[in-house]
Amino acid sequence: MPDREGAPSRAWQRMLSGRRLDLLDPSPLDVEIADIAHGLARVARWNGQTRGDHAYSVAQHSLAVEHIVGRIVPGCSPMLRLATLLHDAPEYVIGDMISPFKRVLGGNYKAVEARLEEAIHIRFGLPAQLARTMHAKIKRADMISAYYEATQLAGFSEKEATTYFGRPRGFSPDGLDLTPLPVADIQALYLARFAEVQAAFEAECNPRKKKA
Repeated sequence: MPDREGAPSRAWQRMLSGRRLDLLDPSPLDVEIADIAHGLARVARWNGQTRGDHAYSVAQHSLAVEHIVGRIVPGCSPMLRLATLLHDAPEYVIGDMISPFKRVLGGNYKAVEARLEEAIHIRFGLPAQLARTMHAKIKRADMISAYYEATQLAGFSEKEATTYFGRPRGFSPDGLDLTPLPVADIQALYLARFAEVQAAFEAECNPRKKKA
């Protein structure tokens, strides 16, 4: 919705938690997991062009990628799992733009996304910028998920999906359920899984708390 004529321009979004998130200079203090889960459960992957009675949401995709990274990374750490659950978290603000459109928009989009990602990471105790090795592991899991989403949900042929996402190697889709779920269900599942992973991450960072 455009600003009223004559009103000062606005670069922030009001969240349902009551937080006011500044998109130009986002503060970690204005980031809430409830807002992230609410938004991601309502943002559709593939611009909504997926099979099923419900949209396949970014929240459900994030859970799928976390499931995959846990299978492809031996001894997957809570930090890696937490970073994976949050790998698309900026999309609770900016939406899930398909890759071709991101290329059209260019650097401005990436700059906004990067600032949001850093604020989200700091809010939940992660490094502002992930190590390249960690990022690479998440990216591999993300591409595996994208391949199966493309072929099972988005109408891609296996040849076409392989061209854009690569054919997954060393991973079986057995146990990977991509059936799109209702918004309320996936929002609750995302929050529950986040709580589990965050608790494990905090215990890892604070061994005394873990022993207690």
